[in-house]
Amino acid sequence: MDDHLLGWLRTLDEDRLCRILANRPDAIAAPWPRRLDTLAQRLSNGVAALEALRRLPLPCLQLAEACLVTHEATADKLAGFLGTPVEELRPWLDHLYDHALAWPAGDGLIHLAEAVSRWWTAPLGLGEPLDHYLNSWTISGDTLRALARSLGLPPHTNKRRTITRVTEALGDPDRLRTLLAHAPGGARDLLDAFAWEGPVRDVDGTRFVTHGTPEKWSADHGLLYRPSWNVAEMPREVALCLRGPGYHPPFAPRPPEVATIPVDPEEVDHLMTLAAPHVVERCAALLDNTSKTPLPLLKSGGVGVREVRRVAKETGCDEDETRLLLEICAVARLLAWDEPSGGMVPTERFDRWRLDEGSARLRVLLSAWWRMERSSLRRSDGKYGTVLGDDQSGAAVARIRRAVLSVLLHLPSGTAFADRAALVGNVHWHAPLLDRDLLAECASAVIDEARLLGLLANDALTDLGRALAGLSDQAGGESDDHVPLVEHDPLLVEASTRALASVRRSALFGPDLTAVVTGPPSAELAWLLDRVAERESRGAASVWRFTTESVRRALDRGYDADELLTELSGVGAIPQPLEYLVRDVARRHGEVTVTTVGCVVQASDPALLAEIAGHRRLARLGMRLLAPTVLVAAATAERTLAALREHGYSPVPVADTGAIAIRRSARVEQPLGGKLILLPGGQVAELPEPADADESPYVIAEPTPDPQEHARRLIADSRSPGGQAGRTWAVIGRMAVRLPTAQQSLLGFVVDRGVRAGIELTDGTTATISHGELRGGALEAWCEEAGDYLEFPLAEIIEVRAAL
Repeated sequence: MDDHLLGWLRTLDEDRLCRILANRPDAIAAPWPRRLDTLAQRLSNGVAALEALRRLPLPCLQLAEACLVTHEATADKLAGFLGTPVEELRPWLDHLYDHALAWPAGDGLIHLAEAVSRWWTAPLGLGEPLDHYLNSWTISGDTLRALARSLGLPPHTNKRRTITRVTEALGDPDRLRTLLAHAPGGARDLLDAFAWEGPVRDVDGTRFVTHGTPEKWSADHGLLYRPSWNVAEMPREVALCLRGPGYHPPFAPRPPEVATIPVDPEEVDHLMTLAAPHVVERCAALLDNTSKTPLPLLKSGGVGVREVRRVAKETGCDEDETRLLLEICAVARLLAWDEPSGGMVPTERFDRWRLDEGSARLRVLLSAWWRMERSSLRRSDGKYGTVLGDDQSGAAVARIRRAVLSVLLHLPSGTAFADRAALVGNVHWHAPLLDRDLLAECASAVIDEARLLGLLANDALTDLGRALAGLSDQAGGESDDHVPLVEHDPLLVEASTRALASVRRSALFGPDLTAVVTGPPSAELAWLLDRVAERESRGAASVWRFTTESVRRALDRGYDADELLTELSGVGAIPQPLEYLVRDVARRHGEVTVTTVGCVVQASDPALLAEIAGHRRLARLGMRLLAPTVLVAAATAERTLAALREHGYSPVPVADTGAIAIRRSARVEQPLGGKLILLPGGQVAELPEPADADESPYVIAEPTPDPQEHARRLIADSRSPGGQAGRTWAVIGRMAVRLPTAQQSLLGFVVDRGVRAGIELTDGTTATISHGELRGGALEAWCEEAGDYLEFPLAEIIEVRAAL
């Protein structure tokens, strides 16, 4: 924890502290801190600070970088260094302060969080300060005095004072200019290369020990240092002097402009209402297809191109749409690897998803895409990656997706972006820590994916896209089964409901054996017509054609003629030719029958087989006499063998060749139950079964903490008198008399170090606690079961155990 940060937090008013907590929700995540010192520890966490740094725009990072190379940085010094009026810096400095990544001291000095300082190994392309090199153990006193003499400085016996004088000399532009006037030829070019393209460069080590070379002269005068034989570095002060007084680091307080063109909002809205139902319908069709034909995986992981094309052809999707929906379904846990079937199949979650209303199904898909750590339509070297295969980009792709939509969200209403390159530049300004090459590669893919999902139309965000783009902070991670804050967001619920409001739930049946849906069909209507007819076209109007083969397929799936006509009449008036077709196909359906036979039982004695066929206790095997010496059983060969042996007969198994096949049985491990989830990168995770089959898979998360309330509470606590700090062991030893010494010690660690422990009270109550504080004779601690801080009387605690 940084003491400067804690001191600054104690000076803040409620509004400034509230802004910090709003920008750093990690600081008030449960169990929320009760004191400012605990809050300072949370804000100083390196991982959380870097995550906050990722969300800052370019000017904030440029200011932080300038602070690192400015000695005792203040707002005025930074303004002079950057060549910018101080008034232009203050809003961005306040932005850093509001994220607790930097803070001002009482004397105006600006302190950076340690995690921010560690982010840049060479800020502005500059090396370590001279003090770092001169204080190195590799620099002896004699070497330091020789350096001072070469710079025309009087040697001093005090090493610290000599270092100060050398630093002042090499950091003085005028003295360095005079020194370079006597440098050998080529020295200035060498040093300029380090100053502008360094600070670390590969060199020829032999030239640093050869007299008369620019390298040796530069090293003898403290302008270059070699940490290894073939590597040299230039100190920060020397590089700044060589860059000259006119050098100002880049500072871009305003984002690059994105050229826009006007669009018709009504047309954008219309395209959304066409695309959104199509996504839900095609996703259901794709999952239905995998339920019939499991999707195999390549040995190297992922789904092969041939399988993607097969699914696209059989479901009527194009290839890009198939790639996208397969990956979305895997992230949404609607599609999973199933070991017995040897491929990807729909999960039980798909059955529940299908029963949801259309808007809820759409939100599940959008939420999965929002947290998906792959870019389905990203091309690398002109080729798509393997669907559900390995992708090294990971979470960076999800951040790029959110950054692109966030920039589109802030474009003026009724406009669309006109230039993708300008859009990428604007996104990089808002999220400068994203890899620029990866951003340029993924931005086009993000736009294409958003268009397929109905989030983008005519290069402008739809209402559905605007609702989703505002949920960047609640996006969640790909390992989450679902994200309730996204799926149940009120704005997204409203937009998704409106996006599906135009779906058609009825069809026009023609005497030419066609069904026409004038608009986007609902998933249920498309599901019915796809099973009974062949789809011929899709778009503003979709057309299906009934054929003998298509009706027969429906009957093969278990329909009868009356049931099929009843369902079709529920979505439109059935013309006479269609009814005749259905009944004619049904009349001929079943002319040929096929029976499944489990095994065949043969014997040379007809009386023996007749006895077996009439045996009452063998009736469960479903035996039928086909010939005097041939029986067929519905049960499998193994089950039939066991039953016959159990009732005193002596059967033997026979192989397909007719030879008796008696062999020792090997031990076979039974496969584990349940299905597996295939995660991108080839990882597999087990899909947990719901405790209750009727339980909804979508659970509303706890409400987010209120920053204003926490700011008010923390400030009030900082002004209250201290508690029993330093008396933990004495109080516990005196009050928790029911506990043995070892358990008293564990309880003390709950107070002093915030460890987790399980406790039991005299009334049988149990709780898992942490982050405790002593309040008189009670322990106030975070209770995981209650999700709040509760008081537990010390005298009533009868057991304390370590929590796993």
